[in-house]
Formats: sequence, structure tokens, C-alpha cells
Amino acid sequence: MAIFDQMKNDDYEQIVFCQDKNSGLKAIIAIHDTTLGPALGGTRMWEYDSEEQALEDALRLAKGMTYKNAAAGLNYGGGKTVIIGNPNKDKSEEMFRAFGRFVQSLNGRYITAEDVGTTVEDMDIIHEETDFVTGISPAFGSSGNPAPVTAYGVYKGMKAAAEEAFGTDCLKGKTIAVQGVGNVAYHLCNYLHEEGAELIVTDIKKSSVERAVRDFNAKAVDTDEIYSVQCDIFSPCALGSVVNDKTISQFKAKVIAGSANNQLKESRHGDIIHEMGIIYAPDYVINAGGVINVADELIGYNRERAMKKVESIYDNIKKVIDISKRDQIPTYRAADRLAEERIEKIKNSRTQFLLREKHILRRKNL
Repeated sequence: MAIFDQMKNDDYEQIVFCQDKNSGLKAIIAIHDTTLGPALGGTRMWEYDSEEQALEDALRLAKGMTYKNAAAGLNYGGGKTVIIGNPNKDKSEEMFRAFGRFVQSLNGRYITAEDVGTTVEDMDIIHEETDFVTGISPAFGSSGNPAPVTAYGVYKGMKAAAEEAFGTDCLKGKTIAVQGVGNVAYHLCNYLHEEGAELIVTDIKKSSVERAVRDFNAKAVDTDEIYSVQCDIFSPCALGSVVNDKTISQFKAKVIAGSANNQLKESRHGDIIHEMGIIYAPDYVINAGGVINVADELIGYNRERAMKKVESIYDNIKKVIDISKRDQIPTYRAADRLAEERIEKIKNSRTQFLLREKHILRRKNL
């Protein structure tokens, strides 16, 4: 693998390979872009088939965090860590402390957090070695479970998309099909139910469905039925790649807006639903409530301030829609453009500032 060529293609700044023989740690920290600030992104632990696959995942996820943080209006760049191993049997205190020391060695260029395969408890161990970690236990100043905050952001983003599709952001009386009613989606359903929306739900866990039916008077359907139900909004909150060749022809919704990551199986599926007139709220814009919340912890958590920032997801979805109209492109591309334009503006401003500073220093030397 030509690593430097791969880094050059998407302009990655740094890759750190972390190895600790004593604990068995094998980790890759990928830093994509720090134009807006220190790279912020979680630590994922996964049993990868190969080291090459782990590196590919780290790079992909790090770039995704650059775009997510930029589109959310955060002053953080994008980075990600993958730890190679089985999260169910390979974890140890010495492993996460060793990893914490690697994070500390970057002196703030990268800030980590919880992700797939890691927990708040793991972050607490990392915190023993570094302050450059967030999403830790409330005893250390954390905000606790981020699910309600993420759900609130999705709710606000859904309202923005609804305003474009229906001429009003009021969801009262709207039928919303929610795929997956886990932790985040349960709280989302609560917001929707309180506004008077009619809910159709499905989940592979029967108990989760029963809870939603009981608490929100939702209608339950089988997992394969959720794509074809008559509804105004389809809200994918479970699996990725749910917008694909098989499901697109079944959609009756005018809006797709949910908390799941990687909702489009391929980019062309975003083109297809755009041509169909479906308003798609890009996943990494609408589900940014979690990263907005943990970012606030880094400056001393204030819930009111964090929730106010999460409310801006409404405006961010509107910006994406405006760019989509302006440039005649699908919203998933418009989301990338929103992030890229913000990064470019800051990059240019920083360049001008640095040139000015160099000019002042040169004159002083004269």
C-alpha cells in the first residue's frame, strides 16, 4: 500500500501507528485536517480482517469527522482512532492507558471520545493518562448519556427538511416511519409524539417495538415493511445503507431524515432520490448532536449552551438545502460543499493572518 500517495489524495495530515507489546495495543490514529482546530473523533475498537482494512477504516472515518465537525459549525478538525482487537475479550486497563499516552504525546492535535466498541468506562481509563479525551463519566464533568441530545438534533433537522417538503415545519399530524427504536430513536419518538406526529415503528428487538407502541401509541410493522408504508417522513435510525436499489422503489415518503450513519449505500442513490423529489437530510449533518455535545464538554459543559448549539442543526439543514438549490446538486453533495466552503474560508483567513505576522516580523528584523 502506497500510504503517502493515499494520504496525498485526500490531503491527510498525519497517521500515528501505536504499538505496546505489554498490553497488546495495536492502534492507528488518523488526523485528516486541523484547519478549524484540533482533530476531534472517537476511538473505534474492531476485529479487522487485516491491518490494511484497519488503516482504510481509520482514514475514511477521520475524513468523515472533518466534514461532520465543519458542517456542524464546530471549531474542530477531523480525526479518528481504530484499535485492532475484539472489544468483548481483548480490552484491558493497561491497553487503554497505553493508548492514552499516545494521545497525550500528540499534545492536543487530536482529542478522542467513545465510538463503536468502546465505552465511557474506557474513556475514563484513557483520561488517567491524558486530558485530550471527552465523553467521560459525569464524575469527571461529562454530560452523561448523549442519546437525548443526538435525538434532539435529529428532531430539529427533520423539522427543517419538513419545512422544505411541506411548506411548514410543524409535524403535528404527519406520519413518520421510524426504522429502529433504540436509545437515540426512542428519544426522537418522544419529541415527535409530543408534537402530535403519528408513528410507525420497527426494530429487530421485539421489546423495543413494544415500548414504542406502549409509550407513543405507535403502529408496529415488520422490518421489511417499513420501507413501503404510507408515510410523510422515513426516519432511518438503525442500519446504514438503507437507501439502496431494493428500497428506493418502495419509498412513499417525501422526506428522509434519521440518525443512522451512512444511509446511502452508494452516492448514486443520493442522486436518484434527489431526482425523485425526496428531501434527504444528510446523515452527518442531522446526527451531529452527539459530537456537538461532547465538544461542549471540552470547554466546561453547560447544557443550555450545548442544546442551543444543537438547535443550529435546523439552520444547517436549511443551508444544505439552499446550496442544493443554488448549485443544482443533491443534498448529500451540498452537505460536503457546506463543510468544504467553511474550511476553505478559514484556511484563507488563516493564510492572510500568517502572512501579516511574517510581514511584521520581517520589518522588525530590518
